[in-house]
Amino acid sequence: MTPRTLHIAALVLAAILSGGPSAAQTLPQDLIRAEILPGWQTADGTRMAALHLTFAPGWKTYWRSPGEAGIPPEFDWSGSQNVSSVRLLWPRPEVHEISGYRTLVYPGELVLPVEIVAAAPGQPVTLSASVNLGICDEICVPVSFAVKADLSGTSAPDPAIRAALSRMPDDASGRGLPAAHCSAEPIRDGMRLTADIPFPAAAQDSFAVVELDDRAVWVAPVETRVGGHGMVQVSDLVPANAKPFALSRSAVRLTVFSGGDVVEFDGCKG
Repeated sequence: MTPRTLHIAALVLAAILSGGPSAAQTLPQDLIRAEILPGWQTADGTRMAALHLTFAPGWKTYWRSPGEAGIPPEFDWSGSQNVSSVRLLWPRPEVHEISGYRTLVYPGELVLPVEIVAAAPGQPVTLSASVNLGICDEICVPVSFAVKADLSGTSAPDPAIRAALSRMPDDASGRGLPAAHCSAEPIRDGMRLTADIPFPAAAQDSFAVVELDDRAVWVAPVETRVGGHGMVQVSDLVPANAKPFALSRSAVRLTVFSGGDVVEFDGCKG
């Protein structure tokens, strides 16, 4: 599939945000290009493909959780054919400061591996994605676009996708680290989560990103403490109704960023 240039949609959105056409005219013509890399059939029967995004020089997009500021990406795969499930395999992002806020981004390019389970194995698969995301340089622009590709065939593994897979965060259990421990208490508009994370090698500027299965819950970091035994991450969790709620610890994902090291803890104990 030929890469699709999406600068027209980006220009329109930038004009809306800025209140006039002048700011929109400063955007590069090839602000973003998008394509689906068709990938290959894996040994266990799934299909490994990827969404490939290329940005104009100086521009970047956000990780699945953008950080202290930014626009989280959204994906709709419902237009796909013969697809039972889709799993995104995010490579580790870079930590950047934008306007004084710590953000998690991919500058220049993103190859996002997509693992697909076919509804009818052995039959042709068509992957279709409607995507909403933010891209930033000196300003941030929300962009919406659609890409589609036929994933039939048995291509050899794609080096670009394999390289992205090799840059995924490490799994804590695979590193031999014990489970994190979490406690939660109600606050006026939600819950306060305190996560005690066993990461002894944490650098002083380390931090952890807290994510829940329910993406509608807003997560606000409150405090990070680093010590010899590991680190403690305190975050406020605010749902749409701004009230305390029942929190499942198994639905909490903690991703530690410590220097160039990125490690994920899937769930936590009480």
